[in-house]
Amino acid sequence: MNRRDFIIKSGLSSSIFSIVPSSVLGFNGVSPNNKIQIGFIGAGRQGRGLMKNFTEYNECQIIAISDVDSQKVDFFSEEFENKILKDNEKKVYIKKFEFYREMLQSTSVDAVVIATPDHWHAQMSVDSAKYGKDIYCEKPLSSTILEGRAMVNSARKYKVVYQTGSMQRSWKHFRHAVELIQNGYIGEIKEVNVAIGDPHKQCDLPSLKAPDHLNWNEWIGPVTYRGYHPDLACLLEDKRWGQWRNYKPFGGGMITDFGAHMFDIVQWALEMDNSGPKLFVPPKKNATLGLSYYYDNEVKVNHIKWGKGNNEIQFIGSEGKLEVSRRYLRTSPDKSLKDLIIPKNATKRVYQSDNHHLDWLNSIKNRTRPICDVEIGHRTASVCNICNIAYDLQRDLEWDAKKEIFVGDESANLLIDRPYRGNWNYKEF
Repeated sequence: MNRRDFIIKSGLSSSIFSIVPSSVLGFNGVSPNNKIQIGFIGAGRQGRGLMKNFTEYNECQIIAISDVDSQKVDFFSEEFENKILKDNEKKVYIKKFEFYREMLQSTSVDAVVIATPDHWHAQMSVDSAKYGKDIYCEKPLSSTILEGRAMVNSARKYKVVYQTGSMQRSWKHFRHAVELIQNGYIGEIKEVNVAIGDPHKQCDLPSLKAPDHLNWNEWIGPVTYRGYHPDLACLLEDKRWGQWRNYKPFGGGMITDFGAHMFDIVQWALEMDNSGPKLFVPPKKNATLGLSYYYDNEVKVNHIKWGKGNNEIQFIGSEGKLEVSRRYLRTSPDKSLKDLIIPKNATKRVYQSDNHHLDWLNSIKNRTRPICDVEIGHRTASVCNICNIAYDLQRDLEWDAKKEIFVGDESANLLIDRPYRGNWNYKEF
């Protein structure tokens, strides 16, 4: 398809430059003032936290915010302006949008940060790629297998830099753990135990009247419609994390929420960033723990409680154990970290990033792939989503990671995608 046909068929002909990245216009991936102009999609708790981080970087400036909750948009803008004022005498304003697609049409926006509920990630990512915007999207990357593949394909087609928000890859002690494992410090890996919490569940919340400041139909967006409940879209004064993450089709439970962190480290350590497991074996009863999956090298990964809490990983090797979480890195037989220094001439070293956001910004400037590129995020999300499918079906599933289909199980293959409603179709890229 030539450029003129693309513009006509995609319905973006109102502004030819709205779909062309800054780099094509001669800005080398950033705006003429040499700062990456960022628009935020999502003004909730996570979005506001990311905003406060991105205001610290000289490489970028935030110029726009979009959310279907006008109350949260106003609060995001207020927090942003107050934070900027601490360091600048001149008041700085941010452009507000209710609909993210209107923001994407702005030629001033070079890149977007997507911090919405998971069920919106695919559509927003594909739309952003169409407009030539580089993308930082929160984890888990996608809610289905086919969504994730479409996100990868659109990012590659439009040559955008895409960072998945699995920021543990930019934490030093997770990187240290991965390098220890890949260099054989505990021998050959035999088994891995991962504690991350429960799978998704059906949404049984009652339907209530949505507040006037929230466009509920747009919050639901591409998935099957259901009525409003404040647990799904927590109000501004509610200090909880959004409970949507527990319910399908909005989230995938802790299997996807923290699995996107912990299964991601397993994928990284086992050098499976472009692949995945071959077999998923769930409990043959209604259960929320006990699933195992296997890689081609016969490494077994168990979704179980094994330590004192959640969100921790135990690697079991032929010569010892390595355990890692956000709080610790330890080995057995017990060794101090001084004894576990990776020599500079070690056989294997991994991508080094000490700041997930700066890594993305630098990748935009250099037009290179960041530490958690969209393909990596897709492969980890696939592991998480297949775990949920296996728990739902309560039967073994053989997975072809190359073709990204279940082998000999047509009913399971129906679950690698989901129906989209209305005017949304992430597949059109």
